[in-house]
Amino acid sequence: MFTLRAFARLCAAPLAFLCAGLLASLAPTAAQAAENRVQVHPFPNPIRYSHHNDDYTVRVRVPGGAWQDLYEYNVKVDLDRPQDASMVYFNFDGTVEVAVQKNNGLFSKVTVRPDAKGIKPVVRDGIAYFTLRRPENLSVEFDDDRLHNLHVFTHAIRADMPAVPEGLASDDIGMGARPDLTRKTVFFGPGIHSGDFRIRSHSTVYIHGSAVLKSPLVIDGVEDVKVISDGLFVGTDVTTIRDSRNIEIDGPIAINQPHGTMRCILSQDLVEKNIRTIGAGQWSDGLGHFACERVTIADSFVRTSDDCLTFYNHRWDIWGDTRDVQVRDTTLWADIAHAVMIGIHGNTPTADHPRSEILERLRFSNIDILDHDEDDPEYEGALGIMAADDNLVRDVVFEDIRVDRIEEGKLFNFKIAYTAKYNTSPGLGVENVTLRNIHYTGRGSPSASTITGRDATRRVKNVIIENVTVGGKRITGPGAGVLEVNEFVDGLHFR
Repeated sequence: MFTLRAFARLCAAPLAFLCAGLLASLAPTAAQAAENRVQVHPFPNPIRYSHHNDDYTVRVRVPGGAWQDLYEYNVKVDLDRPQDASMVYFNFDGTVEVAVQKNNGLFSKVTVRPDAKGIKPVVRDGIAYFTLRRPENLSVEFDDDRLHNLHVFTHAIRADMPAVPEGLASDDIGMGARPDLTRKTVFFGPGIHSGDFRIRSHSTVYIHGSAVLKSPLVIDGVEDVKVISDGLFVGTDVTTIRDSRNIEIDGPIAINQPHGTMRCILSQDLVEKNIRTIGAGQWSDGLGHFACERVTIADSFVRTSDDCLTFYNHRWDIWGDTRDVQVRDTTLWADIAHAVMIGIHGNTPTADHPRSEILERLRFSNIDILDHDEDDPEYEGALGIMAADDNLVRDVVFEDIRVDRIEEGKLFNFKIAYTAKYNTSPGLGVENVTLRNIHYTGRGSPSASTITGRDATRRVKNVIIENVTVGGKRITGPGAGVLEVNEFVDGLHFR
């Protein structure tokens, strides 16, 4: 017999099925929300006032969570006329929201670069808000002010970073305990650290996000070293990797260094990733390399007042070749000089050192260049190959590169170079260079790119220019104000 109760059960069954399906569809969203985490690193109390910049108030939270304040570090930029910019950093997983309040003066617009990241801030009540769904390294700029901007550096939360007491606050952090550098695992905990930090072979070095190092690492004559860092290097000399192999540097942030950030010499099998650096000192190259092989640079942000990335051979007491370099997924910002510089230092043969040197198999992919400024026409070029000192540079690829602005300089400059200031002879040659999918907005005051050999025997050979645009217009050949080529260039092809 079909009763009213049976009818109710029949109606309830599809409803239960529908509810179960609805709950199942909501489950991933709930799980995703549970994965949203943010990790803010307290600053050491001794730097509370000395390192702070009050231009911005910056906060971060997971969606729907409580806002957490960040410490805004003062960073110097642009050696031409040093200015005070700002920097914050934190780690997160999932999705976070960032709020940036400009504390002095009104503004009409705010942008987040690189443009390719697609991050569009929203302004409410004078505060700029934006959302991050993956770690990024960014420049937040109010009214196109690039000299007093805010740098935002982020990284995923590291599961392997040694734990510190829960609830640690800045008032609890002073001078850091000196780690035991003789152990296989070295931990720079919260606090300020200075001293002689010589790293041994087969070591893993952890640097906590509340650690501030005032001295560089020295990695000399060793192998199998990993440096895993959420922390800061502040005002240090150059971190050096020399005569070493199988070295990985992951995550350090360097600010206000008097000269360069890191110098790699006669070393092999190097991984440099998630490196963030801002420098305005003299000769403050970013990541410099002399006669190194099998180098990978990835996911980094390099703003300097000299060349961002360099690849050279002989200089001082260094002799050797450069080969097998890969640079990818990185942002470069040259307040002065080049984003990439290849080949200006090498070995002019002598009786003691009779062999000339080679730089070969270098590839640069998915790069954002935010600016390039070089006042000396001889050295202009966001992408520079200057083969000098009998160097032969060959098999170089630049692909998927976006250039936002050139204050003064060239998009690229490939040449056989000789400068009385730095060189003892011109280079032997530049061969097999590809530019593919390079897009420059045309903003700024650029001069024509150049490809120039030196004479009948020291030439530039086999250059492919494929889908390279300036201001939206494709380069299809030499032209006034766009590309200059001299008679010592062979095999130039446009696609």
